Amino acid sequence: MAKKKAPEQQGHKKVDTTNVLGLRAQVMEQPITETLELNFMPYAMSVIMSRAIPEIDGFKPSHRKLLYTMYDMGLLTKSRTKSANVVGATMKLNPHGDAAIYDTMVRLSRGYGALLHPYVDSKGNFGKVYSRDMAWAASRYTEVRLDPICAELFKDIDQDAVDFVPNYDGKLMEPTLLPTTYPNVLVAANQGIAVGMASNICGFNLGEVCDAAIALMRDPETDLTGILKAPDFSTGGELLYDAAAIQEVYNTGRGSIRLRAKWRYVKDQNLIEIYEIPYTTTGEAILDKVAELVKAGKIKEISDMRDETDLNGLKLTIDLKRGTDPDKLMNKLFQSTTLMDNFACNFNILIAGNPRVMGVSEILSEWIAWRTDCVRRRTYHVCQKKEEKLHLLKGLQRILLDIDKAIRIIRETEEEAEVVPNLMVGFGIDEIQAEYVADIRLRNINKEYILKRTEEISSLEDEIKDLKDIINSTARIQEIIIGELENVKKKYAAPRRTEIIYEYQQAAEEAQTAEETAPSYPVNVFISKEGYFKKITPASLRMADTQRYKEGDGAFLQWAGNNQDELLVFTDRQQCYKSRLSDFDDSKASVLGDYLPTKLGMDPDEKFVWACCPGDYSAHLLLFYANGKVARVELASYQTLTRRKRLANAYSDKAPLATAMVLTEDTELAVISTEGRCLIFHTAKLAPKSSRVTHGVALMNLKPKYKLERALPVSETSIKDVARYRARSIPGTGSLLKEEDRGFIQMTLL
Repeated sequence: MAKKKAPEQQGHKKVDTTNVLGLRAQVMEQPITETLELNFMPYAMSVIMSRAIPEIDGFKPSHRKLLYTMYDMGLLTKSRTKSANVVGATMKLNPHGDAAIYDTMVRLSRGYGALLHPYVDSKGNFGKVYSRDMAWAASRYTEVRLDPICAELFKDIDQDAVDFVPNYDGKLMEPTLLPTTYPNVLVAANQGIAVGMASNICGFNLGEVCDAAIALMRDPETDLTGILKAPDFSTGGELLYDAAAIQEVYNTGRGSIRLRAKWRYVKDQNLIEIYEIPYTTTGEAILDKVAELVKAGKIKEISDMRDETDLNGLKLTIDLKRGTDPDKLMNKLFQSTTLMDNFACNFNILIAGNPRVMGVSEILSEWIAWRTDCVRRRTYHVCQKKEEKLHLLKGLQRILLDIDKAIRIIRETEEEAEVVPNLMVGFGIDEIQAEYVADIRLRNINKEYILKRTEEISSLEDEIKDLKDIINSTARIQEIIIGELENVKKKYAAPRRTEIIYEYQQAAEEAQTAEETAPSYPVNVFISKEGYFKKITPASLRMADTQRYKEGDGAFLQWAGNNQDELLVFTDRQQCYKSRLSDFDDSKASVLGDYLPTKLGMDPDEKFVWACCPGDYSAHLLLFYANGKVARVELASYQTLTRRKRLANAYSDKAPLATAMVLTEDTELAVISTEGRCLIFHTAKLAPKSSRVTHGVALMNLKPKYKLERALPVSETSIKDVARYRARSIPGTGSLLKEEDRGFIQMTLL
């Protein structure tokens, strides 16, 4: 056997150091790669597998150890006991401190309210999930027992449905998983942060989950969105339904779900009561943010606010000033506080020791496969017990043939140790059967008793045959699982707590909030060719109207608008950046202005091409391409339900964008090529398209070395002979401009 190398031979070095007391010590240097391999990686794997990530039964190890300890203490049927007793007993399985164990118990309790179906029936102060500052009482004051639904967690625990392993000191056995009869992993909300990964699972309604599992077993291709409508949260509130977001969560296990608080307006007292909030926030966090907004002067409609939460539940009260519109105020608060918040889903679950992020269908499929194995193991265990009983009864049946012989063998045997062997020889039975016969009491060695016992043989044989058929039939096992799910739904299903809002106009509310937040006043917008943006008030423009530009730059776009207007900025990467004029500071003619690529966070080397204010998105957008094509696109196709900052695929990438313009009504336009040709056409000939990336239609036939350069209304040109350039049909080649027709006015946007 090779000798282990000394540390110095393994690449380690001894380094002399001096500590704070002046004493010398030797420290062994270790390569960072070896430190990661020997120290960090085992710790990371331990956190992932033994602490932070839930498994297919829906529990982390700390949850499982606590609940199994309570089950072992008989708290499923007994009355409540002090929490401290449970915490102390759990430490035999969980090597953590009592505080960590009690914190786990609190989260699983009915009093805390973090779960749709709590596992711990609690008595006393356990705090509230919607409160940040409400502390729960110490474990010596509170009392607990298992909630009745826990009967579904431990139903097959004693029938070999799951594996048992030794605890940390090897003196006790504990289950690796709990054989839950329903997909608890999707019913119980769970969160965990490991090393390099995390898990955040939202809860779903128990009845809907059971229906979804049943539907999936009967048809693996079923669409679950019609059955499992949306997540459900213990704190209630409203879920703003986004079909695309829900589908993404169901398919990938990742995504975001938007939640909103429930509120009511008390007219006679002129106040707002908030009584249900998103699962992701607390009452104190909401009030702190509202106070910050009031102090900053961003919200002026509130005169007072307070937390009136009591034994009846959560209630945050906001007193309003006279004349305040409660709906508009709540829209502001939804956009500015966590009264409307997102739940970030990350369905990361341990499957056979491997962390996997899965969609809802995949999770249910994994649960069905695991539960199928549990039922098969349980059935096999029951079958074995019945076979053992049948084996004993068949031995007893042999005795029935000659009871007197059995008595005579036992009476005539001189040594006790020879009784069993003599019975085995006398009746042709094995040792187990002989032991069973020898242990029968004297009063039971009669024909009546033996006949009663042996009558079970026929029924036992039928039961064993049926059990073996179940073991070998996945379809029959799934029917058993379906029956259990239907029973769970019947006994424990409850109505949804989180209301689903299907029709929600978020864009309108955000736009309204943005308009109310930003002051309204007229402005003039100036954008240079290189993308320098200036927003100037009319008063400032009257004082100095000479615009300053960089050398080589110059005027490109200008129009009059309002500070609350939206702004669309198009780039050479077929992207559209959305902003508002209010996002830019008021400027002066004497400064260069804001550089749009920097201000809007464009990609490196991305350049500004064109911009406009879309108004109410009812107009059309004309996109003129360098290859002579034009596309008429509805501005509504750039309107989004959420206030997105960037839209990809804003226009076709088949040719560079030469210019564009907003078309509010049909008119005649003049397009000019680099060859000096002009073509005049009427916009009514262009059919509008709803797709932003439409290639458009051919407008101007160009020679290979020439490009379409500009487009502007005929009314803004100095063309005298309009008929010369007017096209009878498009596409057309246009006519060369006469000298007297070349004095064009700079293109502007209104």
